[in-house]
Amino acid sequence: MSRVGKYPVVVPNGVTVSIAEGEVSVKGKLGVSALRVSDEVEASLDGDHVWVKPRSETKRARMMWGTTRALINNMVKGVSEGFTVNLEINGVGYRAAVQGKTLQLQLGFSHDVNFPIPEDVSIKCEKPTSISITGKDSQRVGQVAAEIRAYRGPEPYKGKGVKYETETILRKEGKKK
Repeated sequence: MSRVGKYPVVVPNGVTVSIAEGEVSVKGKLGVSALRVSDEVEASLDGDHVWVKPRSETKRARMMWGTTRALINNMVKGVSEGFTVNLEINGVGYRAAVQGKTLQLQLGFSHDVNFPIPEDVSIKCEKPTSISITGKDSQRVGQVAAEIRAYRGPEPYKGKGVKYETETILRKEGKKK
């Protein structure tokens, strides 16, 4: 038994789910998301619950059972609440600012790093040292955050660089006399 797949996805108020011809479509206050369901599983709507069941007992069907349920749950959460990833910038002179449709990063290079903001996510900088990335697609928000962090990841000696808000950096001891 799949530990994830056997539970239903609860659809909150204000979210509508429609299932037609192997495609699950979810509509909420933050937009619309759609997912093509694999042939190994079937999704059904029962009141305010979405159930996912495997069509056979093959290994692939059992794998897709939990995966499909998790993807549908993320779509429902994404269109109702959205996903947010917060980044912190540490270092002297390191800062970020949103200018139009680009995120301008000063990360200690001889030039500024301009990151074009994708259409499906929004980026805010309340302080010059914090970045908030918000969107309805969990995978897309995480990917954008990882791309920004990759410009200058945190280094282990002083902790300078871009890091996730919840990330802890294992610090190393510096040179000894």
